[in-house]
Amino acid sequence: MTTLLKTAALTAIMATTATVASAQDVTLRFQHFVSPLSANPTHFMQPWADKVEADSNGRIKVELYPFMQLGGKATAQYDLIRDGVIDGGWVIPGYQPGRFPEAEAMELPFMTTKSGEEASKAAWIFTQKHLMDDFQDVHVIAAHMHGRGLVHKKGPAIATLEDFDNLKLRGPSRPASLLLDKLGASPVGMPVPAFPEALANGIVDGGVITWEMSPSLKLDELTDSHTDISGDRSLYNLYFIWAMNRDVYEDMPADLRAVIDANSGLMASAWAGRAHDTGDITGREAMSAAGNEIATVNAAETARIAALGEEVISDWVVEMTSKGLDGQMLVDDARAAVQITVEADAPSN
Repeated sequence: MTTLLKTAALTAIMATTATVASAQDVTLRFQHFVSPLSANPTHFMQPWADKVEADSNGRIKVELYPFMQLGGKATAQYDLIRDGVIDGGWVIPGYQPGRFPEAEAMELPFMTTKSGEEASKAAWIFTQKHLMDDFQDVHVIAAHMHGRGLVHKKGPAIATLEDFDNLKLRGPSRPASLLLDKLGASPVGMPVPAFPEALANGIVDGGVITWEMSPSLKLDELTDSHTDISGDRSLYNLYFIWAMNRDVYEDMPADLRAVIDANSGLMASAWAGRAHDTGDITGREAMSAAGNEIATVNAAETARIAALGEEVISDWVVEMTSKGLDGQMLVDDARAAVQITVEADAPSN
């Protein structure tokens, strides 16, 4: 009888342990390179992780690691995901110039509106048409853009085209750097984590980045002015993907893959862009509260800047064509994707 009781107790313990283990079938480690308090982690990444966990009844757990805590550099994030060093994360393809040239079409000057949500819907449309082959060795969950891109600098705000002359400005991507160079500035390419130190040490006079990243980068202390352009188009934009290791995705049970799929695509892309829009509001308020100068270049000077932006686009088309890509088609399709989202979001009469 004693033996039977011990066996029954052991069986009960093992059953309980099995139940606990099966309650969480998959743990996914996702990594990014910014503060967990910045807009995308706060308003997209963490809510996305929470929703995936809830939709899977706790069988998927998504752990988020900011500041590249799992190792590696922000510039190598795509390869870290591809190679299975991490299960997933946030990637800026432009951090590896020349590797994903077709993605640059979405980043060209004045391509997107100032709405991150609209731009992100366009990014997903464009990605589905042109970029899934480029990213075939990872599983793309979302493709998105940020909101309006601005010039943040030490000293007074930009008022005329000539004010760009000889400024050393941080550029996040090749298209942004091509524009800065065309405007007369000296572009300095660097990922966002390096920007505050470069400002503090005088390596750059400023740079282009969003409102939403300003507080976490301490731009209220490190810069004096923030300049936008007139109109509804963004001076520049940056293309991102939220992706996971393909083998990890494909090895998940079908019902758990379905949870990831239900939280992917256009919906997730728009959600990620909307996170930037939300952060832009609070970021601008923080810079204003610090007493920094907030300015908008007038329409006439914006037109001069836009004309040089068109030259950047023309040069880019020629360059892409020389590499065997249809540069003009990529530009046309990027513009068409943006127009689709603009028209879809326009209020009906």
